[in-house]
Amino acid sequence: MSSATLTREPDTAAPHARRRPLRPARVVLHVFLAAVAIGWLFPILWAVLTSLRSYEYTATHGYVSFGGWTLDNYVTAWQTAEFGKHFLNSVYITVPAVLLTLFLASCVAFVIARFSWKLNIVLLGLFTAANLLPQQALLIPLFRMFTEIPLPAWMSDSELLYDSYWGLILVNVAFQCGFCVFVLSNYMKALPHELYEAAMVDGASVWRQYWQVTMPLCRPALAALATLEVTWIYNEFFWATVLMRTGDKFPVTSSLNNLRGEFFTDNNLVSAGSVLVAIPTLVIFFLLQKQFVRGLTLGASKG
Repeated sequence: MSSATLTREPDTAAPHARRRPLRPARVVLHVFLAAVAIGWLFPILWAVLTSLRSYEYTATHGYVSFGGWTLDNYVTAWQTAEFGKHFLNSVYITVPAVLLTLFLASCVAFVIARFSWKLNIVLLGLFTAANLLPQQALLIPLFRMFTEIPLPAWMSDSELLYDSYWGLILVNVAFQCGFCVFVLSNYMKALPHELYEAAMVDGASVWRQYWQVTMPLCRPALAALATLEVTWIYNEFFWATVLMRTGDKFPVTSSLNNLRGEFFTDNNLVSAGSVLVAIPTLVIFFLLQKQFVRGLTLGASKG
């Protein structure tokens, strides 16, 4: 007994991908996005271009010209503003402030997301309201409070909360916690309740549910918030100028004032200093870029 088998020849001709028609609305959209990107990048590119030119050349030929290329502005800015010392000051302020902000915000967000009680929404609104209040409105009361709160000599040379790293750390934590609580609480509410039910059956305490169940699952959100918080706290300028008086304690952003002259300002030198100050935040962003994007797009594909 014989059987005939039918074979089908593979279709070797791959279909050509159809290109989307170029519509006027699509052209306008691309032109608009390109214009926005150029407008966004123009100040940065202009600062870099200005920092690579000598003041004598731009004073003679103007800034809308090409020539006078030099790297002396970066060397002079680093030495004049003492960036090496002030970069360390920024580290002393930024790292503890970011870690303390994320820890406290995650604790509050865990309580709001996992426990049902009458003041749940009120507590979330209270922390979120801190981001809606202009910081300048609290300048006078905070300044007076900081000049009256004592600290041990080993914590502050001035023996006050004023003119100390602790003062800037606490101010940044207070103003940044609200945003982090809002983001983390919404993310924690999306976690499956079955995880916590299983943890409770296994006898896990509230602390273990927070530390060993919730925190590992919140790593993408924490990485995204850490990237934003490092950028915001590192670039903070207002409170350091108000709550500091000792020049050696200023963070690197406030040390840019050292590049301004009494009678005139060398814009080329200030541009070089600004580029140097911006480099750490760019490095941190590119190192945490994947985690940052992943944290922002969490839940975008959930149905």
